[in-house]
Amino acid sequence: MPAVPAMNTPPEPFTAEDYRARMARAARSAAEAGLDGLLVAPGPDLVHLTGYQPVSTERLTLLHLADGRDPVLVVPTLEAPDAEHAPGAGALTLRDWTDGQDPHAVAGALLEAEGRYGVSDNTWAMHLLGLQRRLPGSSYVALTKALPMLRAVKDAAELARLEAAGAAADEAYGEILKVRFAGRRESEVAADLAALLLRFGHSQVDFTVVGSGPNGANPHHEAGERVIGQGDMVVLDFGGLKHGYGSDTTRTVHVGEPTAEEAWVHDVVRAAQQAGFDAVRPGAPCQDVDRAARAVIEAAGYGVYFIHRTGHGIGVTTHEPPYLIEGEEQPLVPGMCFSIEPGIYLPGRFGVRIEDIVTVTESGGRRFNNTPRELAIVE
Repeated sequence: MPAVPAMNTPPEPFTAEDYRARMARAARSAAEAGLDGLLVAPGPDLVHLTGYQPVSTERLTLLHLADGRDPVLVVPTLEAPDAEHAPGAGALTLRDWTDGQDPHAVAGALLEAEGRYGVSDNTWAMHLLGLQRRLPGSSYVALTKALPMLRAVKDAAELARLEAAGAAADEAYGEILKVRFAGRRESEVAADLAALLLRFGHSQVDFTVVGSGPNGANPHHEAGERVIGQGDMVVLDFGGLKHGYGSDTTRTVHVGEPTAEEAWVHDVVRAAQQAGFDAVRPGAPCQDVDRAARAVIEAAGYGVYFIHRTGHGIGVTTHEPPYLIEGEEQPLVPGMCFSIEPGIYLPGRFGVRIEDIVTVTESGGRRFNNTPRELAIVE
């Protein structure tokens, strides 16, 4: 086994000041959007803003942010010791509640009676309804609707983490090409991919799609018990978290020599992926990337077989804004990171997808995945 590369050296942790600045920016953005504040439950937004990732339970944990006011984190008393040691705790005021108290009364005391608040998408319905009962004049809007770009633009430290995650996924792909595919189940190759992601520094494996033959025509096929055979096209889509930030890459390989049609379809997807990448530039609307990739596939006669958006944002989660799809006019901004992953899916036959994570720079785009995009032949 080769030595683990230097990219596995843990980066400097984010500081309380980093989190304080993020929360201040979020509060200002909320005010500019006409909101009286933000309410953030456990999940990716809370991790991004505070570094705190509590165990998910029915007990209310809620961060309140409002422009010009100190951030307050409402927590169950039994979880307060953990919250006090969260990376961003030094930028927070904690307000705890004990079992038997009404947590919505505790949280509601922070809010305006007729305020309008952005609420993180994964807030439990019972807690939102509890706040509405306490403050019937208040109103709420989903955070991805009110502030879709809250986590979209990454700073230098976040970009470094995403780049390291992408490089580790590339290392995993380089190694998976060396294993035998023919005669093995999809689930066995998926297990190999998961082990490789961990070997190259991932702390968490989120998905290992191995779609062989007709299964490759299902973009979200989960690796199953199908035995991979000679002549199969195989879609490999895998990723997870490294240093708290995501990887997500797709390459399509072939067991033995492909037919002329299979090679042609792969070339079309490769050209579409390149066209999407070439469309990345500051100020361009997100939909331009989708249009550029889709135009190549449509011109080749496969438009009806490209059945999903061209890309999604990535950060502390695998899927987050921005989304690269027709109708999304949000302009690209340096520091945004997203996938570019066009595909062609021929039902009952095979599929092809090629995916890189890309960040927007001042002059265009930069890939975080740099393995060959040509069709690889495996045994």
